[in-house]
Amino acid sequence: MASSDNASFQRTISALVQDRPGVLARIAGLFRRRGFNIASLAVGRSEQPGLSRMTFVVEGPNEVVRHVSAQLDRLIDVVEVRDITEKNIVWRELALIKVTADALARREILELVNIFRVNVIDIGAESLTVEISGGRQKIDSFIELVRKFGIEEVIRTGRVATLRGTLIAGEVDGLFQSDTNQSNYTLPIPGDDTGSV
Repeated sequence: MASSDNASFQRTISALVQDRPGVLARIAGLFRRRGFNIASLAVGRSEQPGLSRMTFVVEGPNEVVRHVSAQLDRLIDVVEVRDITEKNIVWRELALIKVTADALARREILELVNIFRVNVIDIGAESLTVEISGGRQKIDSFIELVRKFGIEEVIRTGRVATLRGTLIAGEVDGLFQSDTNQSNYTLPIPGDDTGSV
């Protein structure tokens, strides 16, 4: 099989970092120098005071991106970094979508809202804003279905992820279950590509 040197691969990285100015700029500088492209980035305060958690989806040539966690671990502001790409994880993206919605369109939009389990968070005279979470495919599908009404604005967070808890006491989180030849033990949500509930 011929190798594809120009193929782009993605890795999902979770990093615990010092919550202080300049940290994100230093990480972005490292990615730029190493040739990593940031496909998505989510940052927020963590469960530990003074530390923030960053979830990156980075893409680039496989021989480059598979070393991203080791490169990040060398930065002084990075407390802990884990490449969770091949672990059993649960992940979500969040999007706020403002749709043009007159009185006639609202009924049809609200039917889609129910099907996709979307939350309506604002209603105006001529628009409706919804909050949707799930996998990229679910969010993309919803956006395509409401595009005909007119999309005024889309704001997306990018991926946030954590290791899935083990079902067996004493085992570490993030391992796939090996029984009955199944690599995942949850049922997918219709229209969701995360493989999680």
